[in-house]
Amino acid sequence: MNTKGISNSVIRRLPRYYRFLGELKAEGLTRISSKELSSRMGLTASQIRQDLNCFGGFGQQGYGYNIVDLQEEIAQILGLDRPQNAILIGAGNLGRAVSMHLNFENRGFRLVGIFDRKEALVGQVLRGMPIRDISSLDEFCKENSPSAAILCVPKAEAKILVEQLVKLGIKGFWNFSHYDLSLDYSGVVVENMHFGDSLMTLSYRMHNKE
Repeated sequence: MNTKGISNSVIRRLPRYYRFLGELKAEGLTRISSKELSSRMGLTASQIRQDLNCFGGFGQQGYGYNIVDLQEEIAQILGLDRPQNAILIGAGNLGRAVSMHLNFENRGFRLVGIFDRKEALVGQVLRGMPIRDISSLDEFCKENSPSAAILCVPKAEAKILVEQLVKLGIKGFWNFSHYDLSLDYSGVVVENMHFGDSLMTLSYRMHNKE
């Protein structure tokens, strides 16, 4: 499937489709029309059809979408059926929350290692695995070949750490460090997460709602 040229906005809607389809499946529904799906998601039926047509289109005229089949197709597009090894760096409050409250396996990743530089945290068990000293990062990556890193470290540590991780083969970053990682490395992708930005966006929308 040629996905070149598909807009980022379309890609960002795919997880929403996957999530809503899961809710429909849990309700015992087996099929749904684009119109019915649009009313649940707050999108237009035309937008839904356009989004899915980017990947070939999966509905049947007069029938709609088979919910199980469509969710499985979206899972394949997102790569959820091919989980990649990930490591988490920074086991403080944020790192603990991220590691404990997210089901990585259902979202395309397998958490295989957790690291921190604080002696008081090293050796503690988190999510069923020991927190490792950051000094063992090189050896661990060479042995386990993670392809993604979740950064829950202070902003000041992020840049040097990223350079090290890229050299160790990391190809994707889920970045909570408040340091805006740019795409300075060929073949590396980044998701920068800023809770403060999201909160300010909410403020704008509340002040400017129609």
